[in-house]
Amino acid sequence: MTRSTSSPTVDQVRLPGQAAAPAGPLDLTGMLVMHWAFRRDLDRFAAAVIRTPVEDRVAWRALARRWDLFRHVLHDHHAGEDAGIWPALRAKADAAGATVLDAMAAEHDDVDPLLATVAEGLDRMAATADPDARAALEVRVVAAREQLGRHLAHEERDALTLAQRHLTPVEWERITKVYFERTKNPREIAALVAWMLHDLPEPAATRLLAGAAPVRVLWRLVLRRPFARRERRIFRHAG
Repeated sequence: MTRSTSSPTVDQVRLPGQAAAPAGPLDLTGMLVMHWAFRRDLDRFAAAVIRTPVEDRVAWRALARRWDLFRHVLHDHHAGEDAGIWPALRAKADAAGATVLDAMAAEHDDVDPLLATVAEGLDRMAATADPDARAALEVRVVAAREQLGRHLAHEERDALTLAQRHLTPVEWERITKVYFERTKNPREIAALVAWMLHDLPEPAATRLLAGAAPVRVLWRLVLRRPFARRERRIFRHAG
């Protein structure tokens, strides 16, 4: 079953690296900003793994902790999709749509082991200056970037097209609130806001924060500068 096509079409945000911006009534800004931030992080981790001196244990420990943040955000994002978005779409999609949703779930399963191997590699570099371990870690982080990049592009082209075809703005907002927002405490929300908005192009940041004055103030007056300082310190060798 397909929803009514009478809803107005939203002009979607477009960000570097984005594969598609499916037209429809849903405002996909939050989803597409998350995808942009995942790509941003993986690019920076790949550069840092290549350029960080093997003997700089402080830097490797910082990178390992920062990877934990990345994994946590990605895990929560995938969990929200698996529990909220995909079931809502599966209830309405045809056989071709179900194939896309099956692929989404399988790709989530494929990404998780790669992220775990990167975490193991970073922990090893934090413990010992081993050039061979760094070479292996470089392979792993590049593989994670490529695998997740393919998944994000597939999701943007096909899964979000299904969302635009089958979900109403009211349904999308409910899913977002139930599966992506309500499980987080204020500290987790602040960390997520800082992570999402760091280095985000200003037009997209303005759009994301429209109608959220408290979050906008929190970001601009409290979170932005400390988070930027930490990022510069953590990725200081990335260039």
